[in-house]
Amino acid sequence: MTSPILSINDAVKTYGSIRALDQVNLDVAEGEFLTLLGPSGSGKTTLLSAIAGFIKMDGGSLTLRSEDITNRPPEHRDFGMVFQGYALFPTMTVRENVGFPLKVRKKPAAEIQKKVNDALEMVQMGAFADRMPSQLSGGQQQRIALARAMSFSPQVLLLDEPLSALDKKLRADLQWELKALHNQLGVTFIYVTHDQDEALSMSDRIIILKDGSIQQQGDPNTLYNRPRNKFVADFLGKSNFIDVTVGAQTGTTLQCAAKGVAFNVETDTHNAAGSDVKLALRPERLKLGAPGEEFLPAVVKQVSYLGERCQVIVKHETLGEMLISCPTWKTDITPVAGLAVSIGWDPDAPVVLSED
Repeated sequence: MTSPILSINDAVKTYGSIRALDQVNLDVAEGEFLTLLGPSGSGKTTLLSAIAGFIKMDGGSLTLRSEDITNRPPEHRDFGMVFQGYALFPTMTVRENVGFPLKVRKKPAAEIQKKVNDALEMVQMGAFADRMPSQLSGGQQQRIALARAMSFSPQVLLLDEPLSALDKKLRADLQWELKALHNQLGVTFIYVTHDQDEALSMSDRIIILKDGSIQQQGDPNTLYNRPRNKFVADFLGKSNFIDVTVGAQTGTTLQCAAKGVAFNVETDTHNAAGSDVKLALRPERLKLGAPGEEFLPAVVKQVSYLGERCQVIVKHETLGEMLISCPTWKTDITPVAGLAVSIGWDPDAPVVLSED
């Protein structure tokens, strides 16, 4: 990473006995779409609020382009903010809402008019400039909130679960629009969500938080395919977990045994013979076949049809229940409850996890 636009250094925030931020260190690159992802109580919103200046940290510092802004008030940090609930002024028109940040910065009227028009065109809402917020749909209000946040050309745009109040289809549409807008403007986005699919589809980099600490960070492909621990593997998507004992390791080939089942795993980790490790196996990496086609016999327990894919729960006599994700188009086997099947996976399908 080149010199970061924003750095969070040893950030600490406590609420009584709860450590909402626990020595968080994070550099944000210029122009990056960075997502803070985690369950409720993980610290993601607290971290965003600390960056915005809405809460005072108990320890640590913030720097913007190498300048300390730890004690700078929110209005002087030059950050745009988009909230979950839009936070539009109900008694102002769309034009007045978008121009408000410029007005409080005492910009000339001509400049305000131009920047408001530019911001509204940017989100394709120019025709709605004279309407009131109550005359707009939820998606339109969110576009106006985005235009207002961008109207004064902030150095960083902070977005706190901005799409969570929208229905599924509109939310998906606006994800595409937000990503396209980020690519167009090149402004640094710091985005908070608890939605894993949203994080995977939009982000350049994802920070996964738990109990105020960073569990893992990286690009979406790395985090999904190479989770570091059980929490990440279980939170970002779905995983099957298998506890195995290492027989031996030769190069990258790990000989494993789990409840009477022996198989090999390809891994770049190093594991001592006799050690116990946990494997994560994504549902889409398991193969489902007729009896004898794959290496483990099983019985289908439950099937959930999801359109292009179905989720199948199968049970093996010693490994127990496992989740498999199967395509529904032109398949060799149609799973139904009670069907005898076989399951298997390639040696490079499982991921060896470290301790949480």
